[in-house]
Amino acid sequence: MRWAVGALLGISLNVAAAEPPLRFVVADSWAMPMVQLDRGRPTQGILHDMMLSLATRVGVPAEFHVLPRARVQNAMERGEVDVRCYAAQSWLPNQSGDYIWSIPLWSQRDLLISREAQPPHVDPASLPRQSVGTVLGYTYPTLQPLFDADHLQRDDARNQEQVLEKLLAGRYRYAVSNHWTLDWFNQRLLPGQQLHAVTVLQEQHVGCYVRNDPQVPVQRILRTMLRMKMSGEIDEIIRLYTGSAEDNP
Repeated sequence: MRWAVGALLGISLNVAAAEPPLRFVVADSWAMPMVQLDRGRPTQGILHDMMLSLATRVGVPAEFHVLPRARVQNAMERGEVDVRCYAAQSWLPNQSGDYIWSIPLWSQRDLLISREAQPPHVDPASLPRQSVGTVLGYTYPTLQPLFDADHLQRDDARNQEQVLEKLLAGRYRYAVSNHWTLDWFNQRLLPGQQLHAVTVLQEQHVGCYVRNDPQVPVQRILRTMLRMKMSGEIDEIIRLYTGSAEDNP
């Protein structure tokens, strides 16, 4: 699949070289299998491959802008980038600007995880007062009331992989991770070292949104996303990195 995406890109770039690139924003807090960042540039991962294929099928070059998560929405509003993927409207309740959302493309599951095997379900509200590993700038609606009450405290790291590394090192007993990153992280560990999901905190559908600008081929982008989802291409990209297809949103 990755070879096919690269070959398709090579063919189309000659045709589309004169057209403006499609500018994607990439949060520097993403980790594999979503995106691999090498020297500040995305090189592989589920979202990298999907966005690269999207631009190729639209017929324009892809351009990636890696930014801190706190600057992502501002870059969209200022017209510095055109497309943001792996987002939900509930994450942006005060979104300003003119955007058009895609259909749901993925399912996002936030998990409370631990180094130790636990009973099938752990209620965060029943935990004693302690720090929980989180990603800087991420919101966790299920845990926010406990953070507000100072029952639990955030221990922020720059990206999701760093959160898991700190949990593995014993910096705290619990952390939050999405299911993709947890599975990817566990692949490199022996069975006795692997981290365990102890409860599902939240599950929601996520997609992409496009800046509604006459210079951006908005409808062509949205139609292409729909075809990629309906044809199974997006699920095939997920399977390439995780070994299993995504549950359909």
